[in-house]
Amino acid sequence: MKRICFVCLGNICRSPMAEFVMKKLDTKHQLEVESRATSNWEHGNPIHKGTRAIFDKYAIPYDSKKRSQMITTKDLEDFDVIIGMDEQNVRDLLDLSAGHFDDKIALFREGGVPDPWYTGDFEETYTLVKTGCLDWLNKLGS
Repeated sequence: MKRICFVCLGNICRSPMAEFVMKKLDTKHQLEVESRATSNWEHGNPIHKGTRAIFDKYAIPYDSKKRSQMITTKDLEDFDVIIGMDEQNVRDLLDLSAGHFDDKIALFREGGVPDPWYTGDFEETYTLVKTGCLDWLNKLGS
């Protein structure tokens, strides 16, 4: 079973959206999927209400007890693939990796996924996340 981790700035909007969308799409259940943050800004906070509204609208099951947590070097070691939701997230992950786990780090999609915390457009985020997760399922062979 491959272990993958989606990573965004705060782990309250994009990365948990990708986590739970991927879990729903992975009908073969060949992936262990989690999400993390590159910053501690939202540490311990629940999933953003805009992301929860998307989950409810599209009947995506999620863990209502999920809280934001920062990625660690131990996570870089433990996960098989670490996916940054935008280019800044990837740069932050590469800095944390310091050359040790760079081959595990990838960008979610070309151009990244805009942060709906700033744009307010959770619907656009969902569209990009769903398409990107389907692409990743194909890449990962699941």
